[in-house]
Amino acid sequence: MAEFLVLGAGMVGASSALALQARGHNVVLVDQQQAGCETSYGNAGVIQAEAVEPYAIPRDFKTLSQFALGLNNDVHWRLSGLTSMLPMLWSYFNHSQKRKHQRISQTYSQLIARSTMDHQKLIEASNSPALMTKKGFSILYRDEKGFESGVIEANHLHQEYGVSSNVFSGQQYCEQEPALLSAPTGVVHFTDSWSCSSPGDLTKAYCRLFVERGGRFCQGNANSLKELNNGWAIETEDGTVQAEQVVVALGPWSPEFLKTFGYDIPMIYKRGYHAHFVSSEPLNRPFLDASNGFVASSMKDGIRLTTGASLVKRNAPIETSQLDHASRALAELLPIEERVKEPQWFGTRPCMPDMLPVVGQAPKHKNMWFHFGHGHQGFTLGPTTSELFAELVEGRSNSLLEALSPTRF
Repeated sequence: MAEFLVLGAGMVGASSALALQARGHNVVLVDQQQAGCETSYGNAGVIQAEAVEPYAIPRDFKTLSQFALGLNNDVHWRLSGLTSMLPMLWSYFNHSQKRKHQRISQTYSQLIARSTMDHQKLIEASNSPALMTKKGFSILYRDEKGFESGVIEANHLHQEYGVSSNVFSGQQYCEQEPALLSAPTGVVHFTDSWSCSSPGDLTKAYCRLFVERGGRFCQGNANSLKELNNGWAIETEDGTVQAEQVVVALGPWSPEFLKTFGYDIPMIYKRGYHAHFVSSEPLNRPFLDASNGFVASSMKDGIRLTTGASLVKRNAPIETSQLDHASRALAELLPIEERVKEPQWFGTRPCMPDMLPVVGQAPKHKNMWFHFGHGHQGFTLGPTTSELFAELVEGRSNSLLEALSPTRF
């Protein structure tokens, strides 16, 4: 019998397995697919060292009106999606109040501050440096007012948290990024963020490292998990696997899965899409087009365009309006050619109403642990919260872990 089952082999699950393994635990990692095939595959691939404040809901009437009228490509919504998540969205709105958001950011920034350091250990150990670029992350502004606000925000992040950035006029930035066809109004370049040419491959590399170090990976459906008198059992392609303890690292699937065990976890589901485009010239670093709500990154499959948030029901059909708008805007900036032929991809960002991940022991089960709810930053924070989680398993705690505890719900 293993000591731990870790359910979910995305960035958070694979990192959890490695952190437990490094402390001498016998771990089995389980996923219904191979590692890194869901949200950890399809994201923008940025380890966002600048993202020290989590994404809050804007509270000004102008921005909310733009969202409501569909005038802003950052957010797409459907009434069925809003109504299904209304209590969670209302809580999210309340937590976005300035003073509350400042308190939350004090916790969140401590996690982000460790992100590149915690990734670096695993990048080196998994022989993955070739996947990484350490040239920062930029925000491009197409209008003067937006650029001025971006500079003010960058100064705030530097003064409050020490986040490093450079400010360029659009023409100056074109010298740094020759792929751009036209100059934006201005650019804020955050220097300490990293990017990955294939986030799915990096997640797979972490999983391979786990196996090379003696861990076991099995394919199986988390819904087959059963509680035993002395632990847990799950059905896999390799047969029944038993363990003393279980870690739920299923990202956006966690709340639905946990209903079976008596938990009602509030979560906001932000769907995002991506597409790849052939381009004659790669980007030096990823950028966010602030006016059109997308991130563009150079990936092994071409330029990846990643959209903003779509607030729809989990089973809602594919809608490409955000992606279509972003594709047209991308063509104004980069020499993209045809779109790469591939299945339409979308994933879901698992966002908690208070914008903090859930890390800790399940309130009703002493041998169950929660590790999910990283919102937009599961790829960034997976190794960091996994290190904290492994310390908690060993009986250590601190104010940071207390803020992430499942008991807050």
